[in-house]
Amino acid sequence: MKGERRRARHIALQILYEVDAAGHDAGAVVERFLAERELSGENAAFVRELVDGVMGNRAAIDQKLRSFAPAWPLEQMALVDKNILRLAIFEILFDNKVPVKVAINEAVELAKSFASDSSARFVNGVLGSVSMLAGR
Repeated sequence: MKGERRRARHIALQILYEVDAAGHDAGAVVERFLAERELSGENAAFVRELVDGVMGNRAAIDQKLRSFAPAWPLEQMALVDKNILRLAIFEILFDNKVPVKVAINEAVELAKSFASDSSARFVNGVLGSVSMLAGR
């Protein structure tokens, strides 16, 4: 189960990255990705939930991101780092379905898989601050 949830987060990140980079419609990108990958119904629903949650709360998430990473304007932040952080901030502050430590660990693992060498440390630092706000 854990491996499948991680895979679902990988897919959600890839979708969010494409939507951010290319401006494609999130719903269409979700459907294309899910058609191309084998996921259980539960994990496909998890991908949709993550993407819909980030997209539906993006303005509020970006505001949180600006306050927790003031030295890094969103416009200058690497797209992959920004979308990893959006995903994790959604899970920590808006979704509240996984423990904060799990959301942070998953985000750090995404950074290790998809981002630059320094991204994991950056993501961990920003989310450490976010977790203090979450108070859980």
